[in-house]
Amino acid sequence: MDPALLRERELFKKRALSTPAVEKRPAVSDSGSHKKKKPKVDKDSSSGSKHSAESSNGNFNIKASSGYKFGCLAKIVNYMKTRHQNGDTHFLTLEEILDETKLLDISMKQKQWLMTEALVNNPKIEVRDGTYGFKPKYNLKDKKALLRLLDKHDQLGLGGVLLDDVEEGLPNSAKAIKALGDQIIFVTRPDKKKILFYNDKHCQFVVDEEFQKLWRSVPVDSIDEEKIEEYLKKQGISSMQETGPKKVLPVQKRKKQGGQRKRHFKTHNNHLAGVLEDYSDGVPAKK
Repeated sequence: MDPALLRERELFKKRALSTPAVEKRPAVSDSGSHKKKKPKVDKDSSSGSKHSAESSNGNFNIKASSGYKFGCLAKIVNYMKTRHQNGDTHFLTLEEILDETKLLDISMKQKQWLMTEALVNNPKIEVRDGTYGFKPKYNLKDKKALLRLLDKHDQLGLGGVLLDDVEEGLPNSAKAIKALGDQIIFVTRPDKKKILFYNDKHCQFVVDEEFQKLWRSVPVDSIDEEKIEEYLKKQGISSMQETGPKKVLPVQKRKKQGGQRKRHFKTHNNHLAGVLEDYSDGVPAKK
């Protein structure tokens, strides 16, 4: 082989080895490495939803705050009632009430509302020189006070007293009622509420049988109760007032008129009364 060609071949190999070659690798498709494009959000819809969310949150906060206020008021009234029933009848300041009911986290605005509106206008709370106490329907100190109340109702013909009102106003009422024994009478109304009456033992006497027959012989079924009460008033006798629940009379609906109104139709072409002819029975014969 030609030595010149061999030299050129060797020189070519040296140049090839001295020049570095970069090999391009095929791109590997990696679905996990690519970031997903975020969907475009409509600015108008996002702003509208944000506004509606803020308005709904505002309404919720108003309702929640008002509900919390009245919840605090109900808790205070129930606590004052319970302590009154247990015999703690001394009055408390608002700070003492909040401390005992564990409502120390309320705001100054809510405290002001309790002092100026809620507790002052509540029918079950009595205010005395900046202090507060429970106000029952009948303020009874002991069993003697209860007996005097029932006797007064009996003498005036006012009927009995609800057991709920007695339990509300008499401290340790169950113990006092048990101690009175047969001096009071229990009567259960149709609505399951119990009423206490004074048991006047002076009225416990034997009535003659002839008087009982005369009493039963007088019919009063056909007489209205209002007429009976009116007759008793004329005779100077007071009747016992009913303490039971009053029946609500149903509202009477107006009756529709039986006869239907006659319809009036407008008449037209009155000015052609003498000109027009009637063809309902066919064409009239020529005169």
